Amino acid sequence: MASDLNLQAIHDLLIETAHKAGAMILAADPSSAPVSTKNNSADLVTETDQAVEAMIQSALLAAHPSFQFLGEETFKAGMALTITPTFICDPIDGTTNFVHGYPYVSVSLGLAVNRKPTVGVVYNPFTSTLYSAISGHGAFKNRTTRLPIRSPPPPLSGLRGALVAVEWGSDRKGNNYDIKTTTFRKLAAEDGGMVHSLKSLGSAALNMCGVAEGGLDAYWEAGCWAWDVCAGWVVLEEAGGIIVDGNPGSWGVEVDSRRYLAVRAAKETEQKELVKQFWELIDGRFDYVH
Repeated sequence: MASDLNLQAIHDLLIETAHKAGAMILAADPSSAPVSTKNNSADLVTETDQAVEAMIQSALLAAHPSFQFLGEETFKAGMALTITPTFICDPIDGTTNFVHGYPYVSVSLGLAVNRKPTVGVVYNPFTSTLYSAISGHGAFKNRTTRLPIRSPPPPLSGLRGALVAVEWGSDRKGNNYDIKTTTFRKLAAEDGGMVHSLKSLGSAALNMCGVAEGGLDAYWEAGCWAWDVCAGWVVLEEAGGIIVDGNPGSWGVEVDSRRYLAVRAAKETEQKELVKQFWELIDGRFDYVH
């Protein structure tokens, strides 16, 4: 149980480890290092991703050897999140940005207990921005600024006028890709959602934290993994946001579902109204395997 763990000490360990990972990222030169691909040419991995994850895994499991570890670079088919306390980590969330020298990159370190995101740390070493949260204890930017930034948060008036984060992802064909592209058009169209804009930071964790801060009103994503969202999930919920299914209809969603719709802090009725409006524009149902 989470109540049996020293979550503050784990939180502090995650921050310490994130800073060490950030130093490794800043010291790397992706322009001169080999870049490999996984599923296709848009799904990138570097030696830095692998080295940083190795450091993270070693540091966290040395401190908590009874915990499990689920990381992007060491994941193998068949691995699954269980009720055992599990570190869920992405060493470089935003590898494509990292390769291109675009500074929206984060170290995403989360702890799930009983499959629930419980502690989260997201760190962008290029901007020295740290987001952190412990379930039940609030969310913070750079350890001192409580989230959301504006408190009380401003009214949420539905999709029209909303700033929404989305991502293309690396899957560029088939049913899931078609759902994304069709829904993007509907969100932007004058006879559809007529959102103010669609934004893509290129990092799921930073998108989640942008919603937690309150600058982004919502974030819709499918195809990413638990390590992309676990840490940001805690930050967002502790900042008053909600996370529901990225497919229409379900208000409950698991961290490893690979489908998410996150909405910033606001009155519950306003949050639910935006979710309903969003779901009405989704054409089809994602069928990602997890």
